[in-house]
Amino acid sequence: MGDLCRLHCGEGAEGAMRKLRHWVKLPTRWIEDGGLRNFRWAHGEGGTNLAALMGLTVISHHADERSGIAQLTYDALSSMTTLSRAKLSAGLGALAERGLIEREPEGRSTYRLAGYDPERGWAQFPAKGLYRNAAVAAFGDFRLRRPAELEALKLYFLFASRRDRRRNMAMITYAKIEEYSGVARSNIRRALSVLAANNLVHVEQVPSTISENGFANAYRLAHLNTRSHMGTLGRRDDVFGLETGPDDIWRD
Repeated sequence: MGDLCRLHCGEGAEGAMRKLRHWVKLPTRWIEDGGLRNFRWAHGEGGTNLAALMGLTVISHHADERSGIAQLTYDALSSMTTLSRAKLSAGLGALAERGLIEREPEGRSTYRLAGYDPERGWAQFPAKGLYRNAAVAAFGDFRLRRPAELEALKLYFLFASRRDRRRNMAMITYAKIEEYSGVARSNIRRALSVLAANNLVHVEQVPSTISENGFANAYRLAHLNTRSHMGTLGRRDDVFGLETGPDDIWRD
């Protein structure tokens, strides 16, 4: 395993935390291809699908910036996700089955992010600011029993993928949220409530391009470019449109 092993082998959550960056590169092709729709809250698989996205979050945070490979023990992953080993195992299995991670690409306790390319096809993904006591703080409140928790994390990944670099927000309609995430329009508001309550996403009001006097929602990820927000950018029509697409996403 070479340099990767020398950096991480045998380290637990505390050791991995010392190297955590403020943000990491998240591959987004699978999101733009509608992959979030595969993570459904269905009988017997809702909790597993939520555990999968929780595991993917932590693996992404600790992946090597050049190779996309994370070296994390099961105990470290369990601690940082707050998942039991059984739930974590099921979640990792779902990720591998859907082709989002490769298990043991460099030996035991290694995970490769599928489609990882450090030069293109990625979005900024908050990392260090999400942790408290060597675990993702928001995950400590997840009980894997509520559909809203899965819906919230799906929206979080979607907003990361659709975030516009210049605006520092994702400008996306409810219709497009439903189309790309599979979260029903009627459930979006409760998912946003979970994100807001756990300080993961800030919902901003921006001028709508549909209604002259109306406003639309935009979504800003917490702990990412914190100096760029509505207070510093203002509500200028030349800055804010209704929606961004894949071509507007941060890629380099």
